[in-house]
Amino acid sequence: EVLVQEASLALFQVPHDKPTARAPKQFVDLQNDVTAAGIELATREGFESVEHVKRYTALGFGTDQGKLGNINGLAIAARSLGISIAEMGTTMFRPNYTPVTFGAVGGRNCGALFEPVRYTALHAWHLKNGAEFEDVGQWKRPWYFPQKGEDLHAAVGRECQAVRDSVGILDASTLGKIDIQGPDAREFLNRIYTNAWTKLDVGKARYGLMCKEDGMVFDDGVTACLADNHFLMTTTTGGAARVMQWLEIYHQTEWPDLKVYFTSVTDHWATMTLSGPNSRKLLAQVTDIDLDKESFPFMTWKEGLVGGVPARVFRISFTGELSYEVNVQADYAMGVLEKIVEAGKPFNLTPYGTETMHVLRAEKGFIIVGQDTDGSMTPDDLNMGWCVGRTKPFSWIGWRGMNREDCVRDQRKQLVGLKPLDPKFVLPEGAQLVFDRQQQIPMAMVGHVTSSYYSASLGYSFALALVKGGLKRIGEKVFAPLVDGRMMEAEIVSSVFFDPKGEQQNV
Repeated sequence: EVLVQEASLALFQVPHDKPTARAPKQFVDLQNDVTAAGIELATREGFESVEHVKRYTALGFGTDQGKLGNINGLAIAARSLGISIAEMGTTMFRPNYTPVTFGAVGGRNCGALFEPVRYTALHAWHLKNGAEFEDVGQWKRPWYFPQKGEDLHAAVGRECQAVRDSVGILDASTLGKIDIQGPDAREFLNRIYTNAWTKLDVGKARYGLMCKEDGMVFDDGVTACLADNHFLMTTTTGGAARVMQWLEIYHQTEWPDLKVYFTSVTDHWATMTLSGPNSRKLLAQVTDIDLDKESFPFMTWKEGLVGGVPARVFRISFTGELSYEVNVQADYAMGVLEKIVEAGKPFNLTPYGTETMHVLRAEKGFIIVGQDTDGSMTPDDLNMGWCVGRTKPFSWIGWRGMNREDCVRDQRKQLVGLKPLDPKFVLPEGAQLVFDRQQQIPMAMVGHVTSSYYSASLGYSFALALVKGGLKRIGEKVFAPLVDGRMMEAEIVSSVFFDPKGEQQNV
């Protein structure tokens, strides 16, 4: 009679002739190995709340969120406490107990909310002047400024010619800017950069390369000395956050003894770059700074008023032309820009975007990290050994890496220039290169095109490329097999196409 009565009840635990704690183990939660004895022990220890029992035993903590064993477990706990299952209650169930939609997982990270959009202080002016934009490191950067009837190529050709002939203006506000201060700032820069910084005087600026531990180029930029213990570092637009993180990681984990502090000031400063042979004449109309080439030479900076606003002006060039980077607090940028534009009318001041900037810098052989590098290029591969301090007393990050056997072997891919045999044909970026056009497929690839443009200034197309042993192959031919079956021929030349002596930027 008793057995019949028991059989009519729900069975949460198989009975045994011994107490639960003495009987063979009876597993309740199969994911976390919770036993009936463990649940009873929890209640004896005074854990009467269902959530307390859960945390004492790990009942329902698994990915099933109690789907497999919680009902049994809660019933055992209720019996042990002498209460009903309803009084015991249930734990808080989370996914995947209840199915969850992909929409809930994605949440607000969709559409325009997937990645925050950043606008420079001059964005409204760019819109007013018809700019087309491209996304660079979350920023909306002016790509080019088409006039009526112009496509990308026509607009870029016009913008390039304006910079080479007179003066152009670029919104360079998106460049990463990191304020570095402290008595050990110079020492820190010496360890981070490939070149030396100990003797950089106040008022001067220097270009630098950063490498990862493996010796591969990580980022580049110009850093200016504002005071003995105060520097302003610029980085690539897309690399600003990772460089900031890189500096903090090495300071906090490797060199915590160095007294140096970093502050991101990218949003604090708006940057307007004036570039071209008339940039000095134009800037002189709106500033009280002495712009004479003797008192304000290349790779120096000065403070003064521009458009009536306090500014830092850096004489730095990414185009190969006479250039000035005007930095003002972002809140004042629009007013300063309007005064520069008004003063620039007699000089045919032309706004230009990132595409024109890419053409102009490539004509000078200036690299863009991430386009002309791919995480496998050392400074020597880029023919930038001049930017490596080989006698610095402290082994900077990447020095050991770039001197590994594989990094100094012959036939590494090296940055060179390419001049297509057809002066009007622009090699596709990413095109693979071969030395022997007659070989059978699969062909032995010896490199690829990294940057490729048509130059209105040069009158022909040109490219930058990574080629095995390329620096020793200047004057030789290389071939680019295209997907349409054509085999395009190009001559390997120097990566500097425009003004190789740098006379234009030093006038």
